Amino acid sequence: MYKGWSYLSEYSLLLIAGAVIALIWANIDPHSYHAFVEYPLADHTLVGHLHVDDHGHAHRTLTLHYLINDVLMALFFAIAGKEVWEAVALKNGSLRGKKAMTPLIATAGGMIGPIAGYLGVASLFGSTTYDEVDNGWAIPTDTDIAISYQVGRIVFGAGHPAIRFLLLLAIADDAAGLIILAVFYPSAQIEPLWLVVSVFAAFTTWFVANFLPRALDRRNQARPHSTWMRQKMGFWPFALGGMICWFGFQEAGIHPALGLLPIVLIIPHADGSFGIFADAERHMHDLLNDIEHKLKAPVEVILFFFGLANAGVTFSSVGAATWLVLLGLLVGKPAGVLLMGWVAAKPLKLGLPEGMVMSDLFVIGCVAGIGFTVSLFVASVAFPPGPVADAAKMGALLSFFGAAISIGVGRWLKVEKVEA
Repeated sequence: MYKGWSYLSEYSLLLIAGAVIALIWANIDPHSYHAFVEYPLADHTLVGHLHVDDHGHAHRTLTLHYLINDVLMALFFAIAGKEVWEAVALKNGSLRGKKAMTPLIATAGGMIGPIAGYLGVASLFGSTTYDEVDNGWAIPTDTDIAISYQVGRIVFGAGHPAIRFLLLLAIADDAAGLIILAVFYPSAQIEPLWLVVSVFAAFTTWFVANFLPRALDRRNQARPHSTWMRQKMGFWPFALGGMICWFGFQEAGIHPALGLLPIVLIIPHADGSFGIFADAERHMHDLLNDIEHKLKAPVEVILFFFGLANAGVTFSSVGAATWLVLLGLLVGKPAGVLLMGWVAAKPLKLGLPEGMVMSDLFVIGCVAGIGFTVSLFVASVAFPPGPVADAAKMGALLSFFGAAISIGVGRWLKVEKVEA
């Protein structure tokens, strides 16, 4: 069992630090906090929020919030996308084959349970409340990989098979979350032509910087063209292609934070993977892993500012959306994981990994109920700025207390820790 990269914990600490500062700031001086977050960096730019003035002329304004959430967070989602892609595409990918079926089915339960709980209870509040909060149904479906991984190690120990199961569930959860963001939460009216521009940019980059050098070197073991491309051009062709893809996503109306995902798929990569966020991958020097290594420190800083720019809600913001998000994450998620995990293991006879028992599924569901990062992100795009958005964000933030619940449930069920 390879241990997860140490910077998973660093991601968590910096994100939480940013969120704590935002909470304190917003409750002491909300006016200055929101003025900081929405500070306009530039007007009439190619990048930013789209506005239409009184004369019907459209222009974009780049604010600090847009820079963090829509531009810089694309690097975070690129790393998440890289791990998902490896898990699905490579021959030894952790989400391929029968070994992944039980975690994948449990993941489905961990999404259906929160959605059913969120919308079901929202309908009991009446049509007015339901209409206000129904667009946030996807907020409690997500799992914060970094924080959940750390909590899972506390509950199960680093060597318990439940840790690998949890990581598989979390990365599949993230894959589904990326699809949900792209399909159900467009940032504007969809413009298919711009999406074609993004796809064409990715294809052209792949052809020029990846396929063509390999094709020219097919009968030459020295591989001069591929070597020249790697040594002289490095990641720059993919950076250029990524910028065009990102811009195409913005103009297409798909959330631009997902704009680098097409480029991740075409960057030269190793034939194998040691697993999700495996520590051993720091020794791999294919271009895709090298880029991920270089993004480590910048993304840590970005997550700090993401927490700072999105977690600033007043404690009085608690409302219906808060309880619905918490219900989905802390009740719907463990119930769904347990139910669908049982269906996979027993009726479908796919079984559980050796060393796991059925009660471990419930504990895993509790740990996976820590939404935080991606739930906070979805809350920021599901609702326009205002009381409902703040209430939903509060639910995502309070899901952090799922860590204490998970530890308590683990002790109650007498989970035996297995150290590596």
